Amino acid sequence: MRRIENCLRSVFAQNYDPGSFEVIVADGMSDDGTRDLLAKIREENSRLQIVDNPEQIVSTGLNAAIRMARGDIIVRMDAHSEYASNYVRQCVYELGERDAGNVGGPARTRAQGFIAQSIAAAYHCGFASGGARFHDENYEGYVDTVPYGCWHKSTLERLGLFDEALVRNQDDELNLRLIQSGGKIWQSPKIVSWYSPRASLSRLFHQYFQYGFWKVAVIRKHRLPASWRHLVPGGFILGNVALLLTMIVAPWTGFSPLGRWSFKVWQALIATYIVASLGAALLTARKRNWALFPILPLVFAIFHFGYGLGFLTGLVCWPFKNQHAIRVERLFTEINR
Repeated sequence: MRRIENCLRSVFAQNYDPGSFEVIVADGMSDDGTRDLLAKIREENSRLQIVDNPEQIVSTGLNAAIRMARGDIIVRMDAHSEYASNYVRQCVYELGERDAGNVGGPARTRAQGFIAQSIAAAYHCGFASGGARFHDENYEGYVDTVPYGCWHKSTLERLGLFDEALVRNQDDELNLRLIQSGGKIWQSPKIVSWYSPRASLSRLFHQYFQYGFWKVAVIRKHRLPASWRHLVPGGFILGNVALLLTMIVAPWTGFSPLGRWSFKVWQALIATYIVASLGAALLTARKRNWALFPILPLVFAIFHFGYGLGFLTGLVCWPFKNQHAIRVERLFTEINR
């Protein structure tokens, strides 16, 4: 609840004309005291409106809030982040100045505690993120996606809003549709927000397992990935499994040379990954905090293997189960905080 309160405090502290924007919160039927907190804040500021999201999925909540909104411009602001006082003003400015259907800022982080700081450090490392530009705090230019986003409401309505069949990756999928329709996405480092990463490694694994799992749904829908980097973690794991199976099976089928060759290739693959991980950890620790160096290789592995295992699980599940059947299973749908 503290994060939601901090988020809303930063929203109401915006230096944009207070009478010219409304604040709509989509609540997933919270039972942890969030509703009481929202009611208290609403007493202080009547601009706050609350819309119920009984499906408890991000995309359904976003769509409900968008439909309720009366303004011409939609600025998405998530509860896991806090926002600079000029965030809304800068979003509106960039949307008016750029040839883009969506604008946003890079993903900056604020982390408290050793684990959260290590996750934040890895989050901004290209080795963990695959070089996604929105992880670069200084990049300005056209990108394939941005955190959150700011659009004309008419643009969202033309695109059909967020896909409510997706528990995760609904923002990536919407941005893919925007680009496919001829639109552009602009990232400006002048649009400033701070994301609070997960504070435990198990929650990080759960989060990235879901990202990988639901990325398959996006690829299945559009018949292509938004970026080839989305395929690398799953391909790495699949390659390791194939080599290990070949090592085990080959001697029993009379192909011992193939087994020995597979063992050498597997050794080279693992050695390359370890060297790359240690090198990335060294560079990241030097930039962020040397105390993080020992844990960073483990955090990188959780990013990669969580996403990759989720992706491969998605490939296995999707031919046999429809989206709505999978949505009821907590491992695939529960959004941890």
